[in-house]
Amino acid sequence: MSGEQFTPEENEIVRTVARFVEERVRPHVQQIEREGKYPQHLVEEMMELGLYGLAVPEGDGGLGARIPVFATLFEVLANGWTTLAAYVNSHSTVAYAIATHGTDEQKRKYLPGLASGEHRGSLCLTEPGCGSDLQAIKGLAKDAGDHYDLTASKTYVTNGAKATLLLTLVKHPVAAGETKPRISLLIVEKAYPNVTVTSTFEKTAFHLVDTVQIEMDGVAVPKSQLLGGVEGKGFSQLMDSLEIGRIAIAASAVGLAANALYEAKRYASERVTFGVTIDQHQAIQMKLADMATKLVAARLMTMEAALAKERGGRCDMITAMAKMYASDCALEIAHQAVVVHGGAGYIQDYVVERLNREALLYTIGEGTNDINRIVISRRMKGEEEMQYLGLVP
Repeated sequence: MSGEQFTPEENEIVRTVARFVEERVRPHVQQIEREGKYPQHLVEEMMELGLYGLAVPEGDGGLGARIPVFATLFEVLANGWTTLAAYVNSHSTVAYAIATHGTDEQKRKYLPGLASGEHRGSLCLTEPGCGSDLQAIKGLAKDAGDHYDLTASKTYVTNGAKATLLLTLVKHPVAAGETKPRISLLIVEKAYPNVTVTSTFEKTAFHLVDTVQIEMDGVAVPKSQLLGGVEGKGFSQLMDSLEIGRIAIAASAVGLAANALYEAKRYASERVTFGVTIDQHQAIQMKLADMATKLVAARLMTMEAALAKERGGRCDMITAMAKMYASDCALEIAHQAVVVHGGAGYIQDYVVERLNREALLYTIGEGTNDINRIVISRRMKGEEEMQYLGLVP
């Protein structure tokens, strides 16, 4: 993404993170993946760089990155190692939610720790059997005087084992005169009694990013932990916050795609067949051209989504488009990078083998791409974003 629209200070942050990626991350990724050991040293360096505070305002100890800068930094991280972007993705969504929708007390209590990495945030949304249908959750927060009695089962919780704060989507019992339950977000400290990590899932890729199931069995959650202090606001708060998550996923997918294209281009310039390097064969040239074109288009759409979010107003349509398109492109580009490598692309010694496995997750996380297509189609019935995107005469 271009830095022309960034301030000198913002460009320096991007350059600093890029140096970190090129010097401290990229040369060691394959070895770290083979060893399967959690990269605590890189996480600590990310904390020192302020990357856990991307979505935390400067006044609360964070970087307070504008959303286009936020997106660019996710691309830079994912271009080096997608796992590092995954460590701060849901964390940043939690930080954004508290910074944007939290009470003054909640902001004072949690934002400095989220910025430093002392607190690690994770989203507890999905439940067994519910999938992307978040309005069908069964997690229940019963009024118990000065606290809620929370019982919920949350699955596929990214970074849940390392997290200290669980932003948890819950329902309240249907009150008299109401036709449906109110939905809220609770800031649940994982240290509360009866919060338990019960399963760790083994995945196709991202093996060093923990994905777990968390049970909350009769957890006493102080009412001061209700995000924003008003019941029933959770779904709108979540939809606003997930727009940030979609931008982070889209930018991460762009970073992965950029890495895949780089590896394909490098390999094609070195591999010799029929007396010439394969980048002189038209078949390979056309693949690389298509990969580069899709990458640039995905990057531009992601930046457009970031700019729209920064301007305010409804932007779930463009963020859904960016997430869907960028992840679809990343999946295709990663696959074509394997094809360019031929048989070598199926060998774990080569980066593209891993990237091909990782790319699939981006089409699933932050709402599957088909869910995002539904979001887009529903928003097409309105006028605001249709006009902004030039989709009406």
